[in-house]
Amino acid sequence: MERQAPSGAVLTRPRVARPAAPRAWTRRSLTWAAGAILAVVAAGLLLQSLPGGALPDRVQDGMTLAISVIIEAMPFVMLGVLLAVVVEVWVPSGVIERWLPRRPAMRRAALSLLGMLIPVCECGNVPFARGLLMRGFTVPDTLTFLMAAPIVNPIVIITTHQAFGFSDGILVARLLGGFAIANVIGWLYSRHPQPQTLLTSRFQAACDTPPDHVHGSRTTRSVAQMVVELRAIMPALILGAALAGAIQVVVPRDVLVSIGSDPVLSIAAMMALGVVVAICSNVDAFFAMSFASAFTPGSIVAFLLVGPLIDVKMLTLLRTTFTTRLLVGMIAVVIPSAYLIGSAVNLLA
Repeated sequence: MERQAPSGAVLTRPRVARPAAPRAWTRRSLTWAAGAILAVVAAGLLLQSLPGGALPDRVQDGMTLAISVIIEAMPFVMLGVLLAVVVEVWVPSGVIERWLPRRPAMRRAALSLLGMLIPVCECGNVPFARGLLMRGFTVPDTLTFLMAAPIVNPIVIITTHQAFGFSDGILVARLLGGFAIANVIGWLYSRHPQPQTLLTSRFQAACDTPPDHVHGSRTTRSVAQMVVELRAIMPALILGAALAGAIQVVVPRDVLVSIGSDPVLSIAAMMALGVVVAICSNVDAFFAMSFASAFTPGSIVAFLLVGPLIDVKMLTLLRTTFTTRLLVGMIAVVIPSAYLIGSAVNLLA
């Protein structure tokens, strides 16, 4: 049932909060989360200490890549979780909504620019977006933020400028392209008759918890909320990192580089690379810069658009909240949109 926000924005669900966990459960969960992080660090140290022939080269390379993805993502995941807790527990109801435009299209445009105030890459934006959904933001509005934020955030703008400056319009095309794709996805799903069905049943169950089940101080609720988010995000992050590491050692990079000069195939190759390498959007511009001499500018832009939105790590994180059907729809929008933008850059560069 819909309700009207103070700003006039229509929301699909009331703001709800998750129940505070019992102290024993919270302690166990914190122990689990800390143990998982320590296990990743220990695995990295163990891998470095192994003699060269202890593991096959491909296995060792895959493990190294997977662990590096996790270590690279963890600071932003933690920041995203902290921001989600602040939004859900500490920010009073209606504060964010009051500043948003009433018209749906303008509201989504404003939300897509919200990422400029949040220096978090795609890994941290997922828990933050979950916090927005728990406040009562609609699925289309949240998706618009989620798709734009990894590209328009300040760190990404700075690093992309450091890597490419304004040459060949790569920076401008990335920013405008990310903004456009996010708002197209938001508009398409705003036409969905029942957008709440695009959420996983597990996340819906958490959202439907009655508010009167919440008790304890804000600090207790914050700890409980942080634990719940980490329990949801960490397994997906580990799985996504493992897939990224495995794919990178299976797909020969020289095959991709060999087709880099073709204006058509180079875009497809770099989009495929963006899906599998799963590099944080805050630093992916420096990775892409190493291909700039062999690949067309349009293919670089396509890589910088596709990677933050639908790489294997991001998809596993999104699956904690959204249905597979929604993810397939997102892919169906992002891939052709990035290809068209990349082709336009090649024509104009």
